[in-house]
Amino acid sequence: MRLTPGVLEQAIKLDQAGTADVSADLNEEWLTPAGVLVPLVERRVGDHFGYHVLLTRRARHLKNHAGQISFPGGRQEDYDDSLKHTALRETYEEIGIKPSQVKIIGELPQHTTITKYVMTPFVGILPPTYSLTIDPSEVDEAFEVPLSFILDKKNQQLQSAMFQGEKRYYYSIQYHSYNIWGATARILVEFSKRIHHTFDHCLEE
Repeated sequence: MRLTPGVLEQAIKLDQAGTADVSADLNEEWLTPAGVLVPLVERRVGDHFGYHVLLTRRARHLKNHAGQISFPGGRQEDYDDSLKHTALRETYEEIGIKPSQVKIIGELPQHTTITKYVMTPFVGILPPTYSLTIDPSEVDEAFEVPLSFILDKKNQQLQSAMFQGEKRYYYSIQYHSYNIWGATARILVEFSKRIHHTFDHCLEE
């Protein structure tokens, strides 16, 4: 079964519990809303087509999450009409992709971070001809990862570490020299589970 925008939309709309490794306290009274984009682009590899995920490496001089792999996006500002607007605005500011180039196909469950942000991920389709204008004050680089690599459960490693005296669990996805972990990996694993569930359901019908 081919992964199409329709299948992706079904996966996004699934009503199921999120991943079990949420590392921040959802009962925090103060969480800053943020919107991020999960950008997908269809690429031809040999005789087949498949989606790739566009990710960024945050600038190494930033105060929070410096040098980490992340989705384009950021904190919601007062002038943002919605969190979707936040995700699209921040994407344009960080890597130069205009909102008009992004087709939003759905919204994934919220995730929290240890820096007390609550992130809402929006899945969007980019044209294969997209071009980047990277803002070096925020982003060091941008790169693509085949979605098929992320969907392979062997590449999703659940790890643990001590943080502020507590043992916390987090996902890690190693792609070449890129270590994708934390909330970014958690969102990708959540998305992966939904896609697998959708495929399994379609095969049963």
